[in-house]
Amino acid sequence: MQRIGFKQANILLMLLLTIFIFSLIIEIVTHTDVVSLMSNIVSGEIQFAVRLSLITSVISTLLCMMIAIPSSYALARYNIRGKALINTILDLPMALPPIVAGLGLLLIFGTTATGSYLEEMGLKFVFTPLGIIVAQFTVNISLMLRIMRSTFEGIDPRYEYVAQTLGCTPFQAFMRTTLPLSKNGILAGSVITWSRGMGEFGAVLMLAGATRMRTETLPISLYLNISSGRLDLAIAAATILIIISSVALYLFERKGGVAKLY
Repeated sequence: MQRIGFKQANILLMLLLTIFIFSLIIEIVTHTDVVSLMSNIVSGEIQFAVRLSLITSVISTLLCMMIAIPSSYALARYNIRGKALINTILDLPMALPPIVAGLGLLLIFGTTATGSYLEEMGLKFVFTPLGIIVAQFTVNISLMLRIMRSTFEGIDPRYEYVAQTLGCTPFQAFMRTTLPLSKNGILAGSVITWSRGMGEFGAVLMLAGATRMRTETLPISLYLNISSGRLDLAIAAATILIIISSVALYLFERKGGVAKLY
């Protein structure tokens, strides 16, 4: 009886939490009627925010993949002096509030020697869409690193050793054995990183600002419209983000999820 009571209590708490989170989502989605919601979703401002969010998040996710795959492989396979310290530093963007990372980016790319030099070269990050990409990359790279490092650590390195004994170079062995075996981790990591990029707000606000029809991503659009009392447009932006997050989390779970990657 005690076991049954303990089990029921745990299930009850889990169900209550599920109902609470689900009620938050339903309250947002059903706050307006379907006709009003659809008309706001297809409005010029929301469509601009969707396009900008898609473009910047895809680019930042590709950058995360390009950097995270070789970096996490090095952390998973090689004995590097000071690896614990390196891991701590690389994990910091994931632990810090995004607005703090955004402040650091603003100080680097703002009115500093580095920022001025890059601006002279045509790379302006402050109050531009390029700044959105950098902010999304900075905040999300730690998550991609974590997922890929766990993925590589779960793959037996003997596959690569065997491939090298058959004449492959280390790079060829990686491409023909480890990389194909890590496809689920790559897909799961890229999906969740892309989803977080779509929803990034704090770092984007600090570096790229909140300018309508210029640096207006979906989270920025939600912020601007709720600040100006345009609740319907804010709900439209929130609904799109909810749909994107739900689909991304579903795909993430289907391809391994957190439990299998860590």
